[in-house]
Amino acid sequence: MRTLVLNAGYEPLAVVSFKRAIILVLNQKATVLAQAGNHLVRSATSEYKLPSVILLSRYVRIPGSRVIPVSRRGVLRRDAHRCAYCQRSASTVDHVQPRSKGGDDSWENLVACCLRCNNKKGDRTLAEMGWTLEFKPRMPAGTIWMVRGTERFEPEWDQYLAFAAAA
Repeated sequence: MRTLVLNAGYEPLAVVSFKRAIILVLNQKATVLAQAGNHLVRSATSEYKLPSVILLSRYVRIPGSRVIPVSRRGVLRRDAHRCAYCQRSASTVDHVQPRSKGGDDSWENLVACCLRCNNKKGDRTLAEMGWTLEFKPRMPAGTIWMVRGTERFEPEWDQYLAFAAAA
């Protein structure tokens, strides 16, 4: 089981194991906001309900200038696993400006791409192909993108992640 950790401003910080979450709660460094159903963890003398969302009591601020590192998984997630050229299901990443022609590995130069379009485009620019992008690739925004492990959500997290997205 995984636990979502929020700071005092209810911003998502991390996803941790239930063991780490229980330690934070028992050491009074966090409080439980939501529990994972009726799951219990038993010790020799006690039993505890499994926390699904915890709120840290001390950590308050996330610096606003955080840079989200570029990754293949992140580009596919940002583009909803859809090819930037034909809108079919994407499984690869393509450099809009090929690396051989000065393109870099950045959020602004990488898009999700299906294998067919990636092979067809090859080492050419969009102008050489006569293709266009329907959106301008950019670094994703929001605290949810900074939290590792939120690619897969637990149902109990919905209201807390929606709150963070609205803020």
